[in-house]
Amino acid sequence: MPGLMSFLLILFVLAALLRVDFFFTVVYLLLIVYLLARLWVRWTCQHLRITRRFVDHAFHGDEVTVRLDVRNAGWLPVPWLAVHESLPVQLGVPAGYRRVFGLKPREGRRFQYTLACRKRGYYPVGPLSLETGDLLGVANPGHMQLPLEHIVVYPKVVPLPALALPTRSPQVVLRAWAPLFEDPTRIMGVRDYQRGDSPRRIHWTATASAGRLLVKQYQPAIAREMLICLDLHWEGYGQRQRYDASELAIVAAASLAHHVAVQEGLPVGLTTEALDPLVEDKVRFFLPPRRGRAHLMQVLEVLARAQLAQDAPLAELLRRGSADLAWGSTVVVITGHESAQLLDTLVYLRRAGFAVSLILVRPGRPSVELQRRAGLANVPIHRVWDERDLGMWS
Repeated sequence: MPGLMSFLLILFVLAALLRVDFFFTVVYLLLIVYLLARLWVRWTCQHLRITRRFVDHAFHGDEVTVRLDVRNAGWLPVPWLAVHESLPVQLGVPAGYRRVFGLKPREGRRFQYTLACRKRGYYPVGPLSLETGDLLGVANPGHMQLPLEHIVVYPKVVPLPALALPTRSPQVVLRAWAPLFEDPTRIMGVRDYQRGDSPRRIHWTATASAGRLLVKQYQPAIAREMLICLDLHWEGYGQRQRYDASELAIVAAASLAHHVAVQEGLPVGLTTEALDPLVEDKVRFFLPPRRGRAHLMQVLEVLARAQLAQDAPLAELLRRGSADLAWGSTVVVITGHESAQLLDTLVYLRRAGFAVSLILVRPGRPSVELQRRAGLANVPIHRVWDERDLGMWS
């Protein structure tokens, strides 16, 4: 402490000039108190233990409890300890969590607070800073810090009772009379083994009964998978409603992915180009269509982190995303902006053998020209401007 050291120096000079023993005693006493206080603060900082525990993934509307455990592992008491945790205001909490308390030797304290997950996103929790000092305030306070962690809040999922998607959408099981593709989960019978047949196709039960090699015959079918193409280009949504419209587009994508993966049990994928706060840069995401809740959670995590980005052309994203899709797959495009270039791309995908559907997130109805050209190309258009619009699809 500079003030105390200056006072001790002045007092020592006066004692030396006046040769008063009492002054020397006071100087030595204060110096010993100062050194002991510094050692005390250093010792307590070395023996303080703090941990933070919470669930780092949550759904929209959840409440996450964060537990802070502080323990004094040393043999000296901690006169006072100030804890300050920085928190995101988007999670329904103040900008920080503060507590001031003392600890006895080998004593621990637990504190907790709740995060209200009312908005999807990727949020920092922390850093947490601790400050401690001696009882007299003689020595400089000691500081410690616990690094920040992150919590992912998934976007809101709205139930979809039914979807008015194209006839070749993966909402139905489709037969393809030309055997270009076969579904190994749908056995339609057996036939005699022929040279070149894979050993995996042998039906061993039927072979044992018939006394000759028989192989399985599968029903031919086209792809039953969906790719959601989400436009997060900055200019893809109106300036006045840019935030609300883009957030509603993400809710629509999350709800559609959940419906296909959980309710229908069919493959669903996602492609988008957006800012990712995890890497603090623009990223092109492509999750190919797959089944299962584990894959769905990957889709929802991308939707939780994705933010609007500059220079993210939708037409190029569509062409790249559909390059590896199987023939007959459904491509659902979610955007807030209609354009001739977008419609040309949708027509190109339709002619390439894909079932295409367009979801416009905007307050007004699509233009007459867009409806006319989309009708000629057999591209359904759905307008969404409220979460109730998602629940009323029929």
